[in-house]
Amino acid sequence: MTSTYGEHPIVIGVDSFGDMTVGGDGSLLSQPQNIRELVAEGVLAEESGLDFFGLGEHHIEEMPLSAPDLVLAAIAARTSRIHLGSAVTVLSSDDPVRVFQRYATLDALSSGRAEVILGRGSSIESFPLFGFDLADYDRLFEEKLELFARLRTEKPVTWSGTTRAAMPGLQVYPRTASGSLPTWVGVGGNPASVVRAARHGFSLMLAIIGGNPARFARLSELYREATAQAGLAPLPIGVHSPGHVAATDEQAQEEYWPAYETFMLDARRQRGFPKITREYFEHEVEYGSLYVGSPETVARRVVRTMTALGAGRFDLKYGMGPMPHATLMENIRLFGTEVAPWVREQLRTR
Repeated sequence: MTSTYGEHPIVIGVDSFGDMTVGGDGSLLSQPQNIRELVAEGVLAEESGLDFFGLGEHHIEEMPLSAPDLVLAAIAARTSRIHLGSAVTVLSSDDPVRVFQRYATLDALSSGRAEVILGRGSSIESFPLFGFDLADYDRLFEEKLELFARLRTEKPVTWSGTTRAAMPGLQVYPRTASGSLPTWVGVGGNPASVVRAARHGFSLMLAIIGGNPARFARLSELYREATAQAGLAPLPIGVHSPGHVAATDEQAQEEYWPAYETFMLDARRQRGFPKITREYFEHEVEYGSLYVGSPETVARRVVRTMTALGAGRFDLKYGMGPMPHATLMENIRLFGTEVAPWVREQLRTR
């Protein structure tokens, strides 16, 4: 896989959903402070040698990150190398023109370091918030993704559909420096979404949040076949999964488990998730898609996953529920300074 990330052909990054943080006494900090802390985390990601820092759009009290592009712009002003992007943007409940304009503007502010990951959104809070009907879930995404693909050419766009006003040969500004905003589609396991991403020439981000990641190998192969059938050169494949790094395996699990349990209890009440036990958690850490442990443990598991899926990029979704800002910062530091170099070296030698 070739890369526009400088010297590293293997791309290693982190992303956050803006999970609320807690103070030393365990009480939740304010939402404004939580958002400011994200800026510091993005700056540290660059200082630690990571290639990418992403923020995922959410609209709930536990994750009040409703305008990630604004936070990324603040990070862009304090960094010079790291790539910045969404993880993900809920395209179904947004306007593709405005999404393109916001991230093209971020591209200008960051001197060409912006990208966007588009998705349906596993959370559905944005649909009633912006007046969309969940019955139109699939149609909204398919039509808006097609429009975004045309916008990405940065040429006058002619498009019509049922989800927004038609565009009769309109030019959208600003243009990006490269002439094509780097764009990924986040996929959680739907083969049709994989083929659609390939057809439009978007890179593929596999969002793997549970179970053995090797089961996604069939989607990687499907994507490669679909891009070839579309007459396209091979496009990047990335992996997004949750995790936490600390000095030892034991410390990482003890720091992560309470926040993970709290988050999953809330998710169970809101979305009907099954009950999460400590045994389930430890099984996911050992065999599934929770990358929790010491730098060596996490690095080995990242290499195994990337090798199995033929991926050239791995983004660790750090933070899960209420955790201290200092703990998240140490996770970023260890992932950038110890995990990322080891992963790059192992994959380079292979």
